[in-house]
Amino acid sequence: MNVHVKDDVSDRVLDIVNELKSLEGPLLPILHAVQEEFGYVPESCLPLIGRELNLSRAEVHGVVTFYHEFRHHPAGQHVVRICRAEACQSMGGREIADHACRQLGLDWHETTPDGRVTLEPVYCL
Repeated sequence: MNVHVKDDVSDRVLDIVNELKSLEGPLLPILHAVQEEFGYVPESCLPLIGRELNLSRAEVHGVVTFYHEFRHHPAGQHVVRICRAEACQSMGGREIADHACRQLGLDWHETTPDGRVTLEPVYCL
């Protein structure tokens, strides 16, 4: 993950968009590449992505918020993912999740104050 300032974010996001916008259905690959670059999808880049793809900011925001794997804030150094799907919950996943939350002092999508651990839910199929 890069250390960046706002102008660097815009410049790099524009580079990513230009690299991938010729793909069919480029929005998801672009969002994945942005998250790979920065560790999350900065809110400030959504209008830029929308403009370059001829989409509204709302359309881009809708995709980012629909998919659980896109982060809205930088993650910690380590990301702990625990399945929240019903099948896993019935096999002890709820107890594991409760234990992790207690031990880390976190709720879902939170990061420890020292920035070392982020707790994220996932849903297996």
